[in-house]
Amino acid sequence: MDRSYLLTPLVGFAVVGVLALLLRWAFGRGTSLVPRSPQQGAPEDYGLLIAVAAPADAVHGRRLCRSLAADGIRSTLVETTDGLRVMVWPPDEEAARLALTRYPDAA
Repeated sequence: MDRSYLLTPLVGFAVVGVLALLLRWAFGRGTSLVPRSPQQGAPEDYGLLIAVAAPADAVHGRRLCRSLAADGIRSTLVETTDGLRVMVWPPDEEAARLALTRYPDAA
């Protein structure tokens, strides 16, 4: 009797099983390697970060972040439900607000 009649279906089932496990791992909840889409929140929903400026557009916001970085202040530009905000850590808030006074349209 030829063993290929028995071996061929077993190899096929094994390959399909491995592919099913791989797909389940890749697309299962919480274990996917694909990052989730970012969600917007209110300016108060960003933990310790404090909003110090509300730029009109992303280009202006990035410019403000670069100027803060030049002054040694860590900042980030986020899209909130209220619009774009430049956020800083609490110890840097006062210095950031002072640095942003040089930019009258940073409000």
